[in-house]
Formats: sequence, C-alpha cells, structure tokens
Amino acid sequence: MTREITFREAVCEAMAEEMRRDPKVILIGEDVGPSGGIFKCSEGLFDEFGPERVIDAPISEAGYVGVSVGAAMTGLRPIAELMFGDFSLLTMDQLVNQAAKIRYMTGGQCKVPLTVRLTMGAGRSSAAQHSQSLHALFSHIPGLKVVIPSCPADAKGLLKSAIRDDNPVLVFEDKMMYNDSGPVPEEEEAVPLGRAESRRSGTDVALVATSSMVGLALEAAEILAGEGVQAEVVDLRSLFPLDKDALVDAAKKTGYVVVVDEGARRFGVTGELASIIQEHAFDWLDGPVVRVAAADVPVPFSPALEMPTIPDAALVVEAVRGLRGRGD
Repeated sequence: MTREITFREAVCEAMAEEMRRDPKVILIGEDVGPSGGIFKCSEGLFDEFGPERVIDAPISEAGYVGVSVGAAMTGLRPIAELMFGDFSLLTMDQLVNQAAKIRYMTGGQCKVPLTVRLTMGAGRSSAAQHSQSLHALFSHIPGLKVVIPSCPADAKGLLKSAIRDDNPVLVFEDKMMYNDSGPVPEEEEAVPLGRAESRRSGTDVALVATSSMVGLALEAAEILAGEGVQAEVVDLRSLFPLDKDALVDAAKKTGYVVVVDEGARRFGVTGELASIIQEHAFDWLDGPVVRVAAADVPVPFSPALEMPTIPDAALVVEAVRGLRGRGD
C-alpha cells in the first residue's frame, strides 16, 4: 500500500523509523530539536526521542560533525544535519580527512557509520553562499558515499539505507523539493545504494538525470513525445556507488544521451557521466554525449538573474533537438 506524502515528511519518517528500530541512531544539528529544523524535516522527533537523541548543536558545523565522527567510531549511528550544503565546506577535515579515511587506515578495525543530511540546489533567492550544489565535490573523495534522491519514496528509502550503512554517507536533498508530494509505501522499504531507476521508457534518446533534474527530464520527455521522440529517463539516485551498467545500457538502447545535473558544468557530475558513457558505450553512440548543467557562475540573489543559471526543461529539449539533428 502507498500514500501521498511530501519529500519533507518522507525524510522525517525515515529518521523516526530508524530511531525506533535502533537506539544507537541519533540526530544532531542546528535547530533540529523543538523547532523541527529549518526545513521542518525533524518535526516531532524531539518530542518522541528527547534531547539525548535529538540534539540541538551550536552554530559550529566543524564541531558537531567532528563529534558525530567520534560518536560513529565508538558505536553510535549519528545523523548530522547541515542546514545548507554550502556549510559542508566547514567540515572538510572531519569528513574528507577523518570519516572517509579511518576505516582504511585501521584495516577495517574502526567503522564510521555516519549519515550527513545536507541540501543542494538554487531557485529560492538564497544567494551565492546558500544555493550551491556540491555533490560532485564529495563524490570525488574515496571512502565517502553520496546519494541524491529525486522523489519522496527515494528520500525515505535511500536515507534508511544510508543510516544502516557502516560507511559515511552524504544524502543531498534538493531544498526546492521539500514540499513535493509523491507515493511512498506504507511498509518499511530501504532503497539499495548504487542502483539507478528508469523513470520512463524510450528508444530514441536517454536523459540521465540527478535529484530535481529528474523532474525536468520527465517534463522534457513529455514535450519531446509530442514531437515523435521517445525519451528514456534514467534517475541515478546515487553518485557513489554509481550504477555504471544503467548508464551503458541506456546508451546502447538509444544511441543518444543527454546528462542533466544542477551542479556547475566544469569538472562536475555531467563530465564524469559523459566520460563513462564514452568509454564503455562508444560503439553504440550515434552522436556525442551532451551535457546540461548549471552555469559556471556564483548563484545570483536576484530571481531574474538566478533562474537563467539553472537548467530547465526547455534547455534539455533544445539539447536533444541539437543532438539528434547533428547525429542524423
């Protein structure tokens, strides 16, 4: 059985279920307690689990993420919430030099079952320091796992898998999707990390997308269908582990691929995905892999300037038209 709930409710439900299931799971972050979090993703958890398991942290990301790493090393399963993904840059030593490395440096004697929830995405006039999508940066770091849910069901299922994982996992949630609703199973259902999902079947072009860009890809696919072009839409769901087989299979099936991601174009997710497809499916391609990404500029505060920096469905449609025209 399924019901319609919001992305925000799915995140909260996942944390509540895992905290009930395992007393070692704790939540720590700024304003996650009585106020329910800046985006209200932890609403009600303080009342149910109390201040020892839902911990309001001071405004020191480096401090409480460091505490979370230590807590994970000593047997707890912390969920550390960062209000904005931009603030993750204050935790680089804790995440990159400590959490990601300890299991390897101890020969597996020490684990870091840490989940970090953080936001990504622009579109709400939060300006350059609160609107970045930094998921590619952490996907570059061996020892870290990175997941990017695109719908409420995956927001819940991927988060549950992240919390149960014995490795540090970063869960990037697009802040523009918190109010989006979608079907979510009533029963507990963990979504495996590293397994992509086809959201729409097609044979003419593959649209490989991440996070909120999956919705744009589906919107573009509807427009293209009206032009007689049937687009396959592939939702990656995880950046690491990455479902490379899904990328290659989509390329082989359609011959044309457009990859869509909200991170900046240069040295980003789209470049990595394009490279994998070119390396492993080159003989099946009828044209180059085309990339659609955010503009390589700091995100403007003004909506009139901000919105053109973010990919939209029209840009994806234009990319497909140009690709197929060039290929034909």
